[in-house]
Parts: sequence; C-alpha cells; structure tokens
Amino acid sequence: MAESAKLCLFCQIARSSTSTHLLYTDDQVSAFPDINPSAFRHYLVIPKNHIPTVNNLLRRAEDYQLVSHMLDVGRSLLRQDAPESKLYRFGFHQPPFNSVNHLHLHCFALPFIPRWKHLKYLSMGHLGDSLKLRSCWRGLNLCNQHICNFIYNDVLY
Repeated sequence: MAESAKLCLFCQIARSSTSTHLLYTDDQVSAFPDINPSAFRHYLVIPKNHIPTVNNLLRRAEDYQLVSHMLDVGRSLLRQDAPESKLYRFGFHQPPFNSVNHLHLHCFALPFIPRWKHLKYLSMGHLGDSLKLRSCWRGLNLCNQHICNFIYNDVLY
C-alpha cells in the first residue's frame, strides 16, 4: 500500500479502521454519511482503492464501471433513506476544491441545508456576547444556493 493511502482518512474508513458508520460496503466501494451534511440527506461514496481525485481517472472501462457503480450505490441509498425527496444531486469535487485527496461522490437528497443556519448566533468575543444574524439570512440563503448550484452544475445527474 502506498504511503499516501496509509495516511488517507477515507482509505481508513473504507477498511473499517475508524468508528465511522458505514451505510454500505462491498468489494469496490463504501458509503457513509457526510460529517457536515449540506442537504436533507448527504452521503459520500468512496472507492476502496486509493484514487486521489477525478483527475486520476482515465477513460478506461474499469473507471467508467467504478463511477457508475458509485452512482448506483448513492442513488440506491437516497431512494431507500429519503423516498419523499424527489430531487437528488450527485457530484465530485474538482481540484483544487477537494477537501480530502481521495475520490468521493457526494450524494444529496434535497433540499440543501443553508450554511447560514449555523450562524444564527455568532460569538463576537470582546465585542459582545453574541450577535443575531436573522436580518442576513435571506441574502445568505440565496448566496448558498447559488454556490451549491455553481459547484455541482457540471456534474448533475
């Protein structure tokens, strides 16, 4: 095993070497919930073999089959866990926007969870105890939806 794969968090998850709850696993892929969900349901499907990014995929039948299998697993999990959701989105990060250097498919059952909901009360340290951000929510919500649509626009299925 390559040194980068030994240190890779997703490789450890795929080998069940962490406490991460696996939703699905087979000989090719593993799936688990994202630790910071961006949607009603947000899962990651990863290959068991270490593939750093989408740029490392070649136009080979094996790579096509792997990505198709990842998509099938993601779709199946979302249909099983979120049957009431009719809108699904799937996407890979394009470098340099990947947070983990291990190929992972984001699987979303919409609606998206706006990031600004986590900013309801923002600590201001010495400036004050907390600041309500309710007046900014509407604008931040539109911005968050635009960013999500922009990032995943070219990989929607």
